[in-house]
Amino acid sequence: MSVQRSGFSVLFIIFLFIAGLPAESLHAQQRIDSRSTSQKFTSLLQIISYYYVDTANAAKLTERAIEAMLKELDPHSVYLSKEEVKRANEPLQGNFDGVGIQFQLFHDTILVVAAVPGGPSDKLGILAGDKIITINGEDAFGKKVTNTYVMERLRGPKGTKVTVGIKRKGRKDLIEYVITRDKIPLNSVDATFMLNPEIGYIKLTRFARTSLQEVKESIAALKKQGMKNLILDLRNNSGGFLDIAIDLSDEFLPSDRLIVYTEGLRSPRMDFKATSRGGFEKGRLIVMVNESSASASEIVAGAVQDWDRGIVLGRRSFGKGLVQRPFNLPDSSVVRLTTARYYTPSGRSIQKPYEDGVEDYYADLTKRFRHGEFVSADSIRFPDSIKYFTPSKRVVYGGGGIMPDVFIPIDTTTSSRYYTDLWRKGLLNEYVIDYLDSRRGQLQAIYPNIASFKTGFLVDDAFLQQFVDFAADKGVPADEEGLSRSGNEIRHILKGLIARNLFDVSAYFEMISPIDHELMHAVEAMNNEMLFRKLSIAM
Repeated sequence: MSVQRSGFSVLFIIFLFIAGLPAESLHAQQRIDSRSTSQKFTSLLQIISYYYVDTANAAKLTERAIEAMLKELDPHSVYLSKEEVKRANEPLQGNFDGVGIQFQLFHDTILVVAAVPGGPSDKLGILAGDKIITINGEDAFGKKVTNTYVMERLRGPKGTKVTVGIKRKGRKDLIEYVITRDKIPLNSVDATFMLNPEIGYIKLTRFARTSLQEVKESIAALKKQGMKNLILDLRNNSGGFLDIAIDLSDEFLPSDRLIVYTEGLRSPRMDFKATSRGGFEKGRLIVMVNESSASASEIVAGAVQDWDRGIVLGRRSFGKGLVQRPFNLPDSSVVRLTTARYYTPSGRSIQKPYEDGVEDYYADLTKRFRHGEFVSADSIRFPDSIKYFTPSKRVVYGGGGIMPDVFIPIDTTTSSRYYTDLWRKGLLNEYVIDYLDSRRGQLQAIYPNIASFKTGFLVDDAFLQQFVDFAADKGVPADEEGLSRSGNEIRHILKGLIARNLFDVSAYFEMISPIDHELMHAVEAMNNEMLFRKLSIAM
């Protein structure tokens, strides 16, 4: 069969699906007779069906052939089966059908971390710290319980019901709840809080259907708290919907400013411009990016940078500037085919090269790390041919990703083998769950809100030592050198995890912000008026 697959890889470089869509020769870019090509493919399947030595799965062979062909085009043209389409779309749609809990597996038991506010579990009174022991009358604990096991049983169509047996501390018997599944929101804003009396912070993790509204609500909430300047954190945001990226950029740019344009061989140029509806067109703006910020994140960062609207801070972004259009196939599978490139307002394509194949393309970040790019901006060399200019004549670069205005190296000074082992074995989170098991109600009474917890709760030496002893019992012995390097990090992470369990995920990021050295650099930059003037950035 390996010989057959190899033949398919060559054959399907010139074959465009079964649907008969037009294709380009890789070298001559000549139109191929799609009818004869599809007939050739059909004939081959018939030959295999009639004469192959063993039974052959024609559907599977077709899928593998399509996948092999698409790999020859570019790294982002992909085939998705019907099931994969559903899984891929869910994080971007902004909701799913289920019971509305955040959970994690703790000692082979389903632990409720939080009930989604307003969701079906929240309305029934299911609480953080509850343990789900039975689902529909069957035991739901032990080695069989995995994340997939839980989602398969708790998710389901809106309006359907599932019965769970809850073990709650202080109650002898299980509490039975019949939950009617409903639409559950998936938030794309992980954190919104004030870093100081004038600087607001928003962390956006994806560009989903609900992202624009979430950001608008976050900006409004921060303004009520006195925000004058904003840090938008797009680190590790791999992108999402193009139109949402355009609408989000519109929040920061004056009317009629070009945000991005797309263009391809058979896709005429389309310009997307800002309107007068921006919610934060005045005030200092910093956009944080790193090597995992891609696609839609780069559209926003590129537009902000090209119009001298704000400072882009961090490390060079991923470099994904290709636009995919979905094409439905007869069995409800989908091909996401690259149809255009997108360009920032200054005219730069930020798509990094991919001529050397998919594997080399995705190994690029490893190469950057080995080359020293994560620790030194001087290791990056841009040729003059990819220089572009902003309205203030500031130089910006194309050729692969958005190069930040202010480079921040990756920080390894607080890392240690001890700290890595604690994370690898999940002991920080496990300790917090054990700690809260008997103290949740007491802590909620003492700290009714995030502000009181932030100022009042202290991870002192005694608390840290209790954790170190706990970790030692779990197989990670105390390490004085590791504690010396990572102790402050561990204290903040523990406090952040407790805050997340008592309040929400935003509280976690607020508690760990003092040890986020990139974010602290962003705060310093925000307070540096001379830097804004030097870069000719609007204030």
